[in-house]
Amino acid sequence: MSSANGIRYLISLLSQPACADVPHPWQIGFQTAASPIMEGIAEMHHMLLIIITCIAVLVTGLLAFVLWRFRASRNPIPSNTSHHTLLEVAWTLLPVLILVVIGIPSLKLMFFASKIEHADLTVKAIGHQWYWTYDYPEEKIHFDSLMIEDKDLKPGQLRLLEVDNAIMVPAGKTVRMIVTSEDVLHSFAVPSLGIKKDAVPGRLNETWFRIEKEGTYYGQCSELCGVKHGFMPIAVKVVSQQHYDEWLKSKKSS
Repeated sequence: MSSANGIRYLISLLSQPACADVPHPWQIGFQTAASPIMEGIAEMHHMLLIIITCIAVLVTGLLAFVLWRFRASRNPIPSNTSHHTLLEVAWTLLPVLILVVIGIPSLKLMFFASKIEHADLTVKAIGHQWYWTYDYPEEKIHFDSLMIEDKDLKPGQLRLLEVDNAIMVPAGKTVRMIVTSEDVLHSFAVPSLGIKKDAVPGRLNETWFRIEKEGTYYGQCSELCGVKHGFMPIAVKVVSQQHYDEWLKSKKSS
């Protein structure tokens, strides 16, 4: 990263709302969860990390014990043991138990993420090569959202993530997202919201999110869709109900 880009990046971090999250250089973990779905995904991830760590430690310990206990110097005459009933039962039941522990919360999270109840508003995202179009069918609003080019970025704006028209939603409201495409496969993905829904031509897929804190949350197309695949970002701007109502009036009057 050049010094100029580094300064721009630092300015952008300072200028972003505290509750919004963006990708960071050398980032390893998830972005901060901003929706109930992402909170569930993060909790599931932490549980799985504990389980796989315990499995890795157990297997490594057993291998080390076997190498030590059955080394050639201690066992010049190899054992002729062919099986051990209790051991066979144990290493069959233990994986089954682990799968049950993983499977139940996984299914609960899948059903939670797919079940949309009492949506306060609906937004339809339509993928194009290479930009997004957003429809608010209940409000009769329709607009395109294109990435802001590097030369047009203002101080504090994020390269490859800023758009000229962001999705605008009120804080604390349940939003139904309908996703489709008019040309090739795209994917509507916002990491901090736990959303990644394919945009398929001729098909409507749906998901939902609810964000309690105001801010701007960024995503990108996550399905290889052509030469400008990396240049169709997503921005979700969460504002107060009053600000949202004012935005609706301005959009309807324009």
